[in-house]
Amino acid sequence: MKHPKKQILHFLWLFLAFLIHPNLFAQQTGSFLLHNAHIYTVNTKHPETEAMLIRGGKVVAVGRSADLIRRFPKMRRVDAKGKTVIPGLIDAHAHLMGLGESLMAANLVGTQSKSEIIERLKAFAAKQTEGEWILGRGWDQNDWPEKQFPTAQDLDEAFPNRPVWLVRIDGHAGWANTAALRRLAEDPSKLTEPEGGKIYRDQKGWPNGIFIDNAMGLVDMRIPQPTEAMLNRALQMAIQNCISLGLTGVHDAGTSVETLNRYKKAIDRNQFDIRVYAMADGPLAAFEFLLRNGAVLDYGHKLTMRSVKMYMDGALGSRGAAMLTDYSDDAGNRGLLLTQETYFREVVEKAVRAGIQVNTHAIGDRANRIVLEVYEAIQKQYPGKDWRNRVEHAQIVALSDIPRFSKNGIIASMQPTHATSDMPWAQDRVGIERIKGGYVWQALLKSNAKLALGSDFPVEWVNPMLGFYAAITRQDAEGNPAQGWFPDQKLSRMEALRGFTLDAAYAAFQENVLGSLEVGKWADFVILDRDIMTVSPKEVLKAKVLETWIAGKRVYAAK
Repeated sequence: MKHPKKQILHFLWLFLAFLIHPNLFAQQTGSFLLHNAHIYTVNTKHPETEAMLIRGGKVVAVGRSADLIRRFPKMRRVDAKGKTVIPGLIDAHAHLMGLGESLMAANLVGTQSKSEIIERLKAFAAKQTEGEWILGRGWDQNDWPEKQFPTAQDLDEAFPNRPVWLVRIDGHAGWANTAALRRLAEDPSKLTEPEGGKIYRDQKGWPNGIFIDNAMGLVDMRIPQPTEAMLNRALQMAIQNCISLGLTGVHDAGTSVETLNRYKKAIDRNQFDIRVYAMADGPLAAFEFLLRNGAVLDYGHKLTMRSVKMYMDGALGSRGAAMLTDYSDDAGNRGLLLTQETYFREVVEKAVRAGIQVNTHAIGDRANRIVLEVYEAIQKQYPGKDWRNRVEHAQIVALSDIPRFSKNGIIASMQPTHATSDMPWAQDRVGIERIKGGYVWQALLKSNAKLALGSDFPVEWVNPMLGFYAAITRQDAEGNPAQGWFPDQKLSRMEALRGFTLDAAYAAFQENVLGSLEVGKWADFVILDRDIMTVSPKEVLKAKVLETWIAGKRVYAAK
């Protein structure tokens, strides 16, 4: 039993803490009344309100500020000062550890030439130990004047001895220098392409430095693995980056057993200020783990893994997306299937039998058709269940295949910024007819398909405001093209907000506890410095997160 004097001192400390900083006290207890706010609930019955009563980390009442203050006069209050409040944003397709590792590598996003890349690499290398691999990510040859893949020789003069490995922005191509090539084999010209991969070569058959999709593994296996301490640091950097931008949840597209355990340990240490819906990295050990042990559900109220991530093809930017006919700008090339259809069917059937959701990367129209056909066939064998299988990206879909999403309960998990990043060259890749089935958000919604939105970070920037802006404008940051790229596919602001909240939660079987601010759900919300539902599109891009709350606890506050 505690000593009476100690109890008195404890209560005095709590009282003083409340007087000095009531918001901090609310953060610690998870019970308070948020009032004087403009809340967008994403609840169709009560789409806007002023106040929320939060107890035990969940919403227990919503309504007008005056009404809730009158009903709960003794409840501690947090004044939102008239600011806009939205449900916590959920990125339905991202790579959390990939973001952390990219923050520890050279950032090449936005570079406009090979020379600019060299300068960034030199600055990065100067801070490293001599002899270490120089790693980077984010280059995109489509942004360069020549728009052609680079070669090892482009890096050799600046880095003749240190191995360099630079991953393209989409993660589906890599660029190595000659020092890196020499680490792969005594005679690199004898390297063979794995199935689902391609090695670009010079006229003599020597690899020229570009590796596509599965061929990238030939380089990756030679790079020294980071220590667990480095990976934990990368994880914390990624989490802080996410919550500072209003993300309270991430669907982690490809999670290994090692990463799953890393997340669990971080939760056990109370160092995991985000929710993660993990997709097992399939069909590898994590998928086998799910088959043996069943789903991981709501570990520490933060982590769930009940799905498997598969790859059907590569990316459009590197011409690895699997197409039904030749690329319009590369005759004879129809892209790459990273998984053969027969094997894919086996994996899907295993997953469906075990009650595991299947989320498959498909970008080209051929890849999308294969995935849709396999999902249809397997689901017919096991009728009457709510599978919610997903197509990740669904970028180029044959027009006749669009209705198959809603007909079979298949979710389109799409990334709005992919459209605005790809629009300068996407039509060149596939031609005027096929592009009509490209990035068709509105067409999918009108067919009654569910649309979960994300970013695919670190392929794109983490900031969900960029995705929200792209969804409602189909324009770049400068406002081009004037009416938007294929403007009939724009989303309304509420459709976009649902895609990043309630519909993303639905895609993870979590719509009953997340995705909207209504009674019984977790109090995950974001306070913004402006109203993104009414300001001009350009103002949306300037929106800043003031505070991020998860389960009634403030996990981020702007300085």
